[in-house]
Amino acid sequence: MPNIKSAKKRVKVNAARALRNKALKSALHTAIKKANTAIATGAENKDEIVKAAIRTIDKAVSKGILHKNAAARKKSRLVLSSK
Repeated sequence: MPNIKSAKKRVKVNAARALRNKALKSALHTAIKKANTAIATGAENKDEIVKAAIRTIDKAVSKGILHKNAAARKKSRLVLSSK
């Protein structure tokens, strides 16, 4: 454990950020999985689900969870497979 006050704070801040990043990444994976399932089953509202997944991907990019090129690739794959 750190002894310096600023180092103690860094440990706390890093732990909080790690939890937030983990939650966002989990939500991202869930949204993509739901979209892929909707596409595979041919659900009526698959366009809405894909749109929600794309929104989640964009939020992940803005939070720094996902690189913008990786996001573009994921969005492209979702849109192409939904057609």
